[in-house]
Amino acid sequence: MAQAELNAIARDRVGKGAARELRRNNQIPAVIYGDKQPPLSIAIAYKDAMKNIHAGGFLSSLLTIDVNGEKHKVIPRDYQLDPVKDKALHIDFLRIGKNTILTLEIPVHFLNEEESPGLKRGAVLNIVRHTVEINCPATAIPDAFEIDLTGTDVGDSLNISMIELPTGASPTITDRDFTIATIAAPSALRSEGSDDDEDEVVEGEEGEEGETPEGEEGEESKD
Repeated sequence: MAQAELNAIARDRVGKGAARELRRNNQIPAVIYGDKQPPLSIAIAYKDAMKNIHAGGFLSSLLTIDVNGEKHKVIPRDYQLDPVKDKALHIDFLRIGKNTILTLEIPVHFLNEEESPGLKRGAVLNIVRHTVEINCPATAIPDAFEIDLTGTDVGDSLNISMIELPTGASPTITDRDFTIATIAAPSALRSEGSDDDEDEVVEGEEGEEGETPEGEEGEESKD
């Protein structure tokens, strides 16, 4: 996974008053913690922080933060947004150590839809899970998982076993080969065979025009 780099400055003042002053100066208060080291209070330029937040996948992105020339490998763990202005108020970063294991939601991407016979016939890609939660070494976080749809047909199930996980990573669900997506037939395809069956039943129940069912006599024969 590519690592973005942010510049930050250490701050010696904490508290609500200091945080408000930072925000007035277009900076966001933040803290780096973890890896058995003391927390480090920092300030990040507002535009740099919001650019990374809006890029998507912020909470599963490895970052390098340069604090006064000292670099820290981190991953965002939480951030607070102003409910009215939708601006970041504070960010928590977890410091990444050599043996750090993280629990993350990784997005799933589907490739080669045009090579799926089922989808060509009008079937639907029914996505059960847009992300997969895994336990993963911090040094081996994938950007996304990919599933190749080449050759898939109606009724196929695409499961976690189809994904190659990074070394040392495992899904948090371990008791089954869970489904990520299916190739589902739309109602038009599901009813293709049923119409023919109904026609056969109707034809078999009806006799020739004017034919009297066996074992019954017409009313004229009673006279």
